[in-house]
Amino acid sequence: MPRPADPMSLSVIVLGATGLVGRTMLRILAERQLPIRELRPLGSDRNIPRAIEFRGASIPVSPVSAEAFAGADLALFACANAVSREWAPVARATGVMVVDNSSAFRYDDGVPLVVPEVNGALLDAHPSLVANPNCSTIALVVALAPLARAAGIERVVVSTYQAVSGAGSEALD
Repeated sequence: MPRPADPMSLSVIVLGATGLVGRTMLRILAERQLPIRELRPLGSDRNIPRAIEFRGASIPVSPVSAEAFAGADLALFACANAVSREWAPVARATGVMVVDNSSAFRYDDGVPLVVPEVNGALLDAHPSLVANPNCSTIALVVALAPLARAAGIERVVVSTYQAVSGAGSEALD
């Protein structure tokens, strides 16, 4: 995968930019002041709002297409599994690194399942597709990893109670 000419400035796509998770990603990208030279919000549904706010600017939301990935460095997928499965190969074929937030690739042995605070070294190989675990799993492994390294862990029994927001803005409404 080609690296950006200026590694301190990226062209970033957020697929699912108008959904609850996508809007949260955009808020965090803005709060963390990441060096983004270009933001491309994409939607998978043609009935989505046509603009999002980012860093005080109104940016048009484009429908996802093969052409939308050209020249981008990073694509954050905040979309349904079917959308991720359809568009991740397209994005990767253009040289874009995809970070998928759905569960579409979580059980694929060829896709690193990454929690940066725990196993971020997997990113050193520059994979073109990365998945992340479920939100409750991320919080759990961040807490357990240092304990596992220090003393070892034989067994963990966990019960989770998932927020309805995980099902998207329609369920939340």
